[in-house]
Amino acid sequence: MRILIVEDEKELREAIGRRLRAAGHAVDEAGSGQVAHELLAVHDYAILILDRMLPDGDIIERVIRWRNKGITTPILFLTGRDLVEERIEGLQAGADDYLVKPFAMDELLVRVTTIARRGPAPTPSVLQIADVEINFSRREVRRREVLIPLRPKEHALLELLATRMGRVVSRTAILGACWDEEHEPLSNVDESLVASLRRKLGQPSIIRTVRGSGYILEAPDSDK
Repeated sequence: MRILIVEDEKELREAIGRRLRAAGHAVDEAGSGQVAHELLAVHDYAILILDRMLPDGDIIERVIRWRNKGITTPILFLTGRDLVEERIEGLQAGADDYLVKPFAMDELLVRVTTIARRGPAPTPSVLQIADVEINFSRREVRRREVLIPLRPKEHALLELLATRMGRVVSRTAILGACWDEEHEPLSNVDESLVASLRRKLGQPSIIRTVRGSGYILEAPDSDK
């Protein structure tokens, strides 16, 4: 599994990283909520291990925004806060589990394995992004309640971006999801598909180009 550790105590963060790597996992590390936000926008993680209090604030506020954007990656909070009310607050914000410091590394590994086995929360059948509504079960897209007709590949692209809401989707991922091996796409065909989808969805655009990396689906005023 690829795991993101967000902890501002360097020694603790590195100790957790070493233990997880020894267990066979790939690990990225961050010391602030902003760095975590940037990494989450680029990589797919099996689980997030998050310290609550960081130099740039309580990460619970970012967790709420991530969940509102449709990011369903399982979350384990590490915290020195052990009040019942605070644990409830974290779980209500979208955390899957809570581990109070100090903790045993063996217990951390067991909890990580258990949470990851559950997998991410199911993608909702309807996703709202600003004034755009995507109904996955009906394969319908509406903006300001007006139905937008999309071609099959445009639907496929939008659903791919939506399932990775708030994270960068590479050109390779788009080509792999929208074209099979028997139909080799032409050069820059992904750019044409994105341009067509953007045009149909209208303004302000909910698809942002990340130069050199790919595309990201997000509300126009969302945190970048």
